[in-house]
Amino acid sequence: MAAISVPVLWGGDLPQTLDFYRTLGYRVTYEMTRPYTYGMVERDGYQLHFGPTPKGMNGKGEEAHTGCVVFVDEVEPWHAEFKAALRARYGKIPSKGVPRITRFRPGQTRFSVVDPVGNTIIYVQHDEPDPEYGGSKELEGLARVLDNARIFRDSKTDDATAARAIETGLRRHGATATPLERARALAMLAEIAAAAGDSGRVTDLLAQIDELGLTESDRAAIAEDLDAVADVQE
Repeated sequence: MAAISVPVLWGGDLPQTLDFYRTLGYRVTYEMTRPYTYGMVERDGYQLHFGPTPKGMNGKGEEAHTGCVVFVDEVEPWHAEFKAALRARYGKIPSKGVPRITRFRPGQTRFSVVDPVGNTIIYVQHDEPDPEYGGSKELEGLARVLDNARIFRDSKTDDATAARAIETGLRRHGATATPLERARALAMLAEIAAAAGDSGRVTDLLAQIDELGLTESDRAAIAEDLDAVADVQE
């Protein structure tokens, strides 16, 4: 006998919550306000359900870590669609507070959307590899440090830990790393600083990249990294 499990998230202000999911391309399939609130949305063959928010939680789902995982074939088109829809609705990409969408870089295999209640929906690519904490064993030196930092920044949305790992890696391996590896490290730090709104640090880090004497091929190799910094600053 086939079975299916559907998460029931917090509804908060249910009409507002359902309208948010309409913005993301979901279809509202059920909405009830009495004798209690309950709503359902659907898209691409899966559903999300929303029940009453527990008393005393102030409608903030993050306090109880409520949410679910949605597995998709490719996450990049989903992120691009959601980002465009949210920009159209709010006039900018909401990246802090609630609601918000996490950043996305080429090659990333997951991202999160936090709705107005605080529910977190994590969109994960089906073929996402298991993370190698500490960095891939096929890499060494600063390259391995950056691979480890990528996991914290992209999958765990833990910018602080990622930045500490990169800064430590630069101190330990900067002297033996290639200019391209150092440039990638500085660009990752710049992107994290941009997300934190620290424009002064972004300027300083980009200046350090300019001082590395990169070749044209090196510049081409980090173009996407620098584009990511600019994208966050929009």
